[in-house]
Amino acid sequence: MSRSALKRETVVRPSRGWCRAVVQLPLLGLAFLIVACATQDSSQPLEYDEARTQRLFSIGYEDIQSIYIEDVLIADLAEAGLDGLGTIDPAVEVVEDDRRVALLRNGENIGGVALPLLNDTDGWGEATARLITLGRNNSPTLAAAEPEAIYEEIFTSMLSELDGFSRYAGRDAAQENRASRDGFGGIGVRIRLIDQGVKIMSVMEDTPAEEAGLQQNDVIVAIDGVPVEGMSQHDVVSRLRGSLHSIVALTVAREESPRPLAIDVERAHIIPQTVAYKAEGGIAYIEVSGFNQNTTRSLREKIELAQKTMGHELIGYVLDLRDNPGGLLDQAISVSDLFIDGGRILTTEGRHPDSFQYFESDTADLTEGRPVAVLVNGGSASASEIVAGALQDSGRAVVVGSVSFGKGTVQTLLRLPNKGELTLTWARFHAPSGYALHRRGVLPDVCTSGIAETDVDGVLDGVRNGTGLVDHHLRNLPIATSDETAIEELRAHCPANDDRPDVDLEVAKRILLEPELYARAIYASENTADLGLDSYQQN
Repeated sequence: MSRSALKRETVVRPSRGWCRAVVQLPLLGLAFLIVACATQDSSQPLEYDEARTQRLFSIGYEDIQSIYIEDVLIADLAEAGLDGLGTIDPAVEVVEDDRRVALLRNGENIGGVALPLLNDTDGWGEATARLITLGRNNSPTLAAAEPEAIYEEIFTSMLSELDGFSRYAGRDAAQENRASRDGFGGIGVRIRLIDQGVKIMSVMEDTPAEEAGLQQNDVIVAIDGVPVEGMSQHDVVSRLRGSLHSIVALTVAREESPRPLAIDVERAHIIPQTVAYKAEGGIAYIEVSGFNQNTTRSLREKIELAQKTMGHELIGYVLDLRDNPGGLLDQAISVSDLFIDGGRILTTEGRHPDSFQYFESDTADLTEGRPVAVLVNGGSASASEIVAGALQDSGRAVVVGSVSFGKGTVQTLLRLPNKGELTLTWARFHAPSGYALHRRGVLPDVCTSGIAETDVDGVLDGVRNGTGLVDHHLRNLPIATSDETAIEELRAHCPANDDRPDVDLEVAKRILLEPELYARAIYASENTADLGLDSYQQN
């Protein structure tokens, strides 16, 4: 299966009369500051309804049964999930015998349901909803709880039985996640609450905020005439949000202005920026902080900008993926494809038939063969590991830093009827050379773990004589992901660094500036005569 499998974004189930988006992404919600933005979902609380709850959990159980990477018993998950009721009201307890699942409060049996079959998703959905209703009818604490809070506790308890990457996002959290991935209506600022108001931490390029003249370090003191003092983060974001092309009136304090400024901003569709670029001598330094639906396009624009502005002075690229937690799988593939001129990028394997996929490069190398260095650390995970592993295995980049996080599983995101989301692990991915990234991570070619900031020359001397290079054969050692000792020994060759030391960038730039160093790091050979250095040129 080729990358075209990623185009299949909607699953329709006529028998249930509903459809939802399915997005494949290798972990993790992207880490952003609060972004002033909007989506179309309502945030009004819903009253509890047993039929709606039954449908929610039946579909949730069905999704887990069909999608999750390993076989699981729905009965075990449901029972673990129902324990979440006790998190809200500690007096409530769920007990089971051979025939019934009963609900106790303060040790007294307040009702129960017949025990469904082990993998009866509809039966367990009905049982879950009925037991929630019993709890609400007999527990003032559960009765007072928002339905979404109950759903979250049950799904969270349930998914704790699976791997650490499968999770549930309630309606409001899912709305924010979708905004980070897909964009939203907003003004294009990142903000933080301070005592004086709402501080603008950054203004995104080519957004209404930039066009209106908002600046970094401006402080918003009122929104549509309402002072922000005492507002929560949620209140502020809700007021900054609105429909596309609507106007939000801001009162802004600016340090050099003697009086507050009145600035009207027209909301527009905003996709959070994940790519930043600056020229460093003859090096194009590009930092990618996450992978949303706009990442590849933004990266392409930055590469083309570097080529246009630097011209023949452009020597190479540093792609900084440190602390990048990941994001959308298709973006990891297309980002890799910008640098690779043919060959395998990634393979995924799981239990579901659709999880067996392979992805090949199908476009020309946008960088025209110029040398590339990729920076990784212990915070580089998931989609960033896909890119680092693909560029490394294809011989397209030197990887500098420390071993990456080791998050080598693919998650499928499924929309639930309550507008919440289930994120379920459904496949493991493999680098082009065949090794599984899960738990082992990407080993760099040039390790900077434990290196002093001032010892750049020492690192480069190690590259020259081969002692500072991580043996590339280590990447393909046959190690099971469950072999704790072997995994630790492998990662110990370049222990994970959670910092972003300056030495990483300095080493990367020096390697790009010296063809012999670059060639030695790429091929990890001690014999430079075999590397074809005479024919290597910077272009």
